[in-house]
Amino acid sequence: MHVNMRIACIHQGYELYGSDRSFAESVAALRAAFPSADIEVVLPRSGPIVQILEPHASRIVFEPLWVLRRQAILRLATIEMARLPFAVLRAWRRMRACDLTYVNTSIVADYALAARFLPRKAVLHIHEIPEGAMRRVLVGLMHWSHADLIFNSRATRATFGEPKSARSHVVYNGVAGPAAPEPMTYDGKRPLRVLLLGRINRIKGQEVLLEAIASMPAELKSRVEVRLVGSAFESIERERALAELVETMGLAGQVSALPFIPDPSEHYRWADIVTVPSRRPESLGRVAIEAMAYGRPPLVSAIGGLVEVVADGETGWHVPPGDAAALAAKLREIIIAPEAWRGFVAAGRKRYETIFSEPVAAAAIAAIAADKLKTTAARPGRAATARQAETRP
Repeated sequence: MHVNMRIACIHQGYELYGSDRSFAESVAALRAAFPSADIEVVLPRSGPIVQILEPHASRIVFEPLWVLRRQAILRLATIEMARLPFAVLRAWRRMRACDLTYVNTSIVADYALAARFLPRKAVLHIHEIPEGAMRRVLVGLMHWSHADLIFNSRATRATFGEPKSARSHVVYNGVAGPAAPEPMTYDGKRPLRVLLLGRINRIKGQEVLLEAIASMPAELKSRVEVRLVGSAFESIERERALAELVETMGLAGQVSALPFIPDPSEHYRWADIVTVPSRRPESLGRVAIEAMAYGRPPLVSAIGGLVEVVADGETGWHVPPGDAAALAAKLREIIIAPEAWRGFVAAGRKRYETIFSEPVAAAAIAAIAADKLKTTAARPGRAATARQAETRP
């Protein structure tokens, strides 16, 4: 590979939630695979993610991106529509100047649209399972792009379907974890510590867990402590509503609602188990993977990619999505019979190391990028031609 290789990495976020960390891990994998490459990272604005990107990026650029978020669809379809052609042109110019453009998530519309004109230079990494009208839009956009696609689970690929004009790959997200799992300390003599870590939104199911706890008999309820850790995306109203729900249900003694923090390791170490009671499909379930890495068995909804992450009855538990009664019943089993799941700690850690650790995912991302770059090198475009002109005596 030539020294002057240029790679652009595009991401729609700026925080440190799951998709943000996955993006940073992909950038790190590309840097490790191509140490001399010029890697430009494009974000919509500065934020916590910058700190973990800086060691791997040649530079970080902040530009407006045309991002398809559910809450912004009306604005995008009206007053923002005039900006779309300029956004696509800017994306196309960057892609033309690079050997490879890696776009994280399916909702960065300007780069997906521009990829149609330079598909051999584009890889789109899909981390969402959209529904309804949004699903039709994003599936159409991905197929229009003609870019190679990376899906983060089989469930995600099933949602989008196999592209007819490009290659697709399934690569589970690589997740950083501690050097060793934390020992299990729960013996049934103290309250079970239950963690729910995730953004406050309509998907994550915080209210399902609250309903399950509230439905328990007083004796069982007193044997549970819950931490709800997370913030809403640019919506203080959702955070207030969740805190009010805890009070209204009379759960202030059992449940703490805490803000998102960039490093959640202290919460995993506190927990005995981790719940992911998602109401709608998760494309994979990073929190469940992190839980297994820390030796904290995950209790998850049997939906989307979560069923690929957690082996039911071996590394954690499955319950039907949105079913507070089933969740309460499973919590009762966990509370009264800790010996029945003691072996889940080692089994979960082994599953994490084998399938979901950073080295496994990094190797796959690097191999896909290297294969894509061979195609680009075989058919040099304007980026390569320009560099050849620059290096002529």
